[in-house]
Amino acid sequence: MKLWKKLSVITMTTLLAGTAAAGAAVIYHSLLFNEGKTIENYEQQLNAVSYAVGKELDYEPLKGFNDTTANAYYDYIIKKFDASSYILLKKNEVVCNMTPFLLTELSDERWEMLVRGSVIQKNGRQYILLAGRDVPEMGDQGYKLILVRDISSLYEDIRRQAFFYFAIYLGMALAAVFLVFVMTKKALAPLRELQRAAQDISGGMFCRRADVSARDETGEVAEAFNSMAERIERQVEELSSESERRRQMLGALTHEMKTPMTSIMGYADSLLHVNLSQEQKESALRHIYDECGRLGRVNSKLMSLIGMYDNDSISMEETSIEEVFEAVAELEEKNMKSRKMALKHTCRMNKRFMDKDLMISLLVNLVDNAARASEEGACIYMTARENTIAVRDNGCGIPKEEIPRVTEAFYMVDKARSRKAGGNGLGLALCSRIAKLHGADLRIESEPGEGTEVSVVFPE
Repeated sequence: MKLWKKLSVITMTTLLAGTAAAGAAVIYHSLLFNEGKTIENYEQQLNAVSYAVGKELDYEPLKGFNDTTANAYYDYIIKKFDASSYILLKKNEVVCNMTPFLLTELSDERWEMLVRGSVIQKNGRQYILLAGRDVPEMGDQGYKLILVRDISSLYEDIRRQAFFYFAIYLGMALAAVFLVFVMTKKALAPLRELQRAAQDISGGMFCRRADVSARDETGEVAEAFNSMAERIERQVEELSSESERRRQMLGALTHEMKTPMTSIMGYADSLLHVNLSQEQKESALRHIYDECGRLGRVNSKLMSLIGMYDNDSISMEETSIEEVFEAVAELEEKNMKSRKMALKHTCRMNKRFMDKDLMISLLVNLVDNAARASEEGACIYMTARENTIAVRDNGCGIPKEEIPRVTEAFYMVDKARSRKAGGNGLGLALCSRIAKLHGADLRIESEPGEGTEVSVVFPE
């Protein structure tokens, strides 16, 4: 059963049971109240009539009347006070009864109780009120006045009220059932929207959002759901982008490795099958050695790059930038001498939290790129100021349209020049990833023919 149906049934069951119980209690209380008021009214009437009858019976000549004359006198007195409602008894014998009811078992103790209270007897569909009083001021003559009244109309009124209430109750119950079902279904509509949104997202529609404008708990759930969906969408996009980058990386790696492998196979085949001079053999071996070194560098940088994609945990500690520069200068000393270049550095930055090894690797790659882009005898500059570390050269520069792509794995602006200089297109991709791991941005400014400056900008 649907949730809205369950809630509707529970609500209506509780509501109908409560209203039915309340209605029954009201009707029952009304019956008791009307009974009490009716008995009270008739008892007051009986008291007044019994007092008046006592005055009439206090008649001295009545003692000398014979039975026939006395009975006629009794009838005369009772007729004055509604003969159809009263019975006169003298020493537990009926002396006047013009009511449609007949008293039986007058010696029973129950009739003695009538002097102190009232009784309602049920006779079929009739309800008879019996009330008795001693007639006052009559000494020991034992006169009693019995009130006999048909109060069936009272119960008939209660039955009509109950039927009227039941009719109204039934109509209101049907209307309430309809309204509760409609309003519950409408109130739970946001949950159905959430359900549809969840199904769409599970089916691959990651851009789907729950359209819920309610300002209650369901609205809060919808906001949390949409926030979760946004995070899922971002994560899926990142995973898709990451998968695409790796696919492109593997494709580029295959392409990048094809050239040196072909060259190695060619020179090896020449060494095996061609009669070469000693000089030619040495040249072929040097080419094989260089291409193997190139494959090793590609493999090393690619493994570093993949490793950082797979594991973002780095060891951050407070590090002196001056020490980082000195380590880079030491690592690049041989490279700079072989190219007859100079590496200069200035530091005006305080210590920062970073992974020292990764930052050294980043700067070494930037210096290598700068060296490959510069002419022999050029000077390369490393600077650190405020929140920026930069490497600048005065080399060939990068065309503006190429700058957005130079951080892609294996992308090279001038492929022939880069391969000749030992490049493989992985350096800036590796630098970009290291910068991101430090929460920094890698910014590239370049003008063709004037040089390039690559900056690592840390957050303030």
